[in-house]
Amino acid sequence: MATIGAMPEIGGFRQKSRRLSTTWDEVKVYPIPAALYLVKNLLQADAPGYQILKNLNIISTGILYQIILKRKLTEIQWAAFILLCAGCTTAQLNPSSDHVLQAPLQGWVMAIVMALLSGFAGVYTEAIIKKRPSRNINVQNFWLYVFGMIFNAFAIMTQDFDAVMNDGFFHGYSLITVLMILNHALSGIAVSMVMKYADNIVKVYSTSVAMLLTAVVSVFLFGFHLSLAFFLGSTVVSVAIYLHSTSKARR
Repeated sequence: MATIGAMPEIGGFRQKSRRLSTTWDEVKVYPIPAALYLVKNLLQADAPGYQILKNLNIISTGILYQIILKRKLTEIQWAAFILLCAGCTTAQLNPSSDHVLQAPLQGWVMAIVMALLSGFAGVYTEAIIKKRPSRNINVQNFWLYVFGMIFNAFAIMTQDFDAVMNDGFFHGYSLITVLMILNHALSGIAVSMVMKYADNIVKVYSTSVAMLLTAVVSVFLFGFHLSLAFFLGSTVVSVAIYLHSTSKARR
């Protein structure tokens, strides 16, 4: 068993363990969320219809949060969740959104599967992180990303073997690519901290707010034009956040 600086007891309290355990009992839970995130990423698309339908993961997160973590949401919190989903969807409406309801059955099935995978991956990750409260969050992240790299390497070799062999793994990389990788890495660390010290409900709300803030920042950086649908959706999201925060304050 390898270790990296196991922490002693100080003042009667044992600090969080930083041991990098390699026992099967320690690492066996991490391949599941890593595989779920891989499948979710492989199924996702950039079609406008998908971008709207993927908001179903807000509802799936709430359902799986209650089933897996056994934490009941109040009626007001459920109302806020539904408003959050409606607000995010409204904010993303555009001229091509009218075709969303005309999507084939296969598209709806994929959207539902994606929502369930996203919700389950997030809730399961929270469950395994909080099941080991004494484990350092960086150690937990290490094992999660180790299996993530293994599964993604397998997917790359399966789908893009010829391209990697002919052009190299880093073919086409630019400064923007590196910055995007760094951004995703920092986002992953931030999400794990939310999982550790808050929960998936907070993550869902923070992700929704981040989406709206990104659109606002894009106005100044890229000349993005905000639509009436965006303002209406932002208002609904704000109401959802207010309802959720007041419901927690009353408990």
